[in-house]
Amino acid sequence: MKDFKKYYIIPASPEEVYAALTNPITIQLWTGDKVEMSTEPGSEFSLFDGDIVGKNLEFEENKKVVQEWYFGDQEEQSVVTIKLHPHKSGTSAELRHTNIPDEAFEDITEGWNHSFFASLIEFYED
Repeated sequence: MKDFKKYYIIPASPEEVYAALTNPITIQLWTGDKVEMSTEPGSEFSLFDGDIVGKNLEFEENKKVVQEWYFGDQEEQSVVTIKLHPHKSGTSAELRHTNIPDEAFEDITEGWNHSFFASLIEFYED
């Protein structure tokens, strides 16, 4: 199991980024895919047409999203925490993803960098 932590600068306010992480309509706009999302702790979610699935654990409006991501029959929870901090260029998004299975680590980190956050940044650069 491995952990991944990285900061991303997104050219939008923390309020806009929070909406892009939690509002199903906004998520669909920047991903272009079918999505299921609720800000109800304990609810399940699905992103990128079901490529990412899990459970919503905690929300702090405009500041933090905590989710469990599912990886098969994994015993330890794989937890994603995204904290949003105001930044002179918009928002600094602090990502921490814990307990990533070793065999999925490269694909997951590449997905964070080149799909998830790259798409989100591009959405707000237009």
